Amino acid sequence: MILFDPSLRPEQFSQPDSRVRRSALPSARSFTAFLREAQAAVHLRGQVSVLLTTDEEIRRLNRQFRGKNKATDVLSFPAEPGPENLAGDLAISVATAQKQAAAQGHTLATEIKVLMLHGLLHLAGYDHETDEGQMARRERTLRAKLRLPLGLIERASAPLPRKTKAGPSIQPARSRSASAPGKNRKAKQKRRGAGAAR
Repeated sequence: MILFDPSLRPEQFSQPDSRVRRSALPSARSFTAFLREAQAAVHLRGQVSVLLTTDEEIRRLNRQFRGKNKATDVLSFPAEPGPENLAGDLAISVATAQKQAAAQGHTLATEIKVLMLHGLLHLAGYDHETDEGQMARRERTLRAKLRLPLGLIERASAPLPRKTKAGPSIQPARSRSASAPGKNRKAKQKRRGAGAAR
């Protein structure tokens, strides 16, 4: 399910940026179709809600759940094991996604899809901060399958471009995704036990 924060103003995202082909915020319908496709590719069962929100709201969530008083691009909140058919929730900052899209030279919609895929992998139990490259490899495979550009982990590990005499070049986004406390350990154990995505 795709949810738009009521404080998002669509006109903020309708002005074309010279470095981006189109910056408009797409419809919930197009994101819902991608969410279904990406969730199937990740092999993640259960309902996922995606909140497209502001930098201010994602900063509040980051502070509340991770103790970090700053905006980020995507936060993942895995559901606790229970009888409900829930996988978890994602929160994505549209303003941060727009900046990253401009830096990467693709559309806002493409950047939000990159962030969704990254968040879905966290909901599935992957954690690039503690694993030995499993999430990076899985993200690389899935973004190729889903026709997405460079993923978040690859951007973060790419060397920074050098400054030239003509001036500084555009830096790759140094984005971080975050998972709330209480990760779905059952999914992680299941993934390890089955040897999936290694």
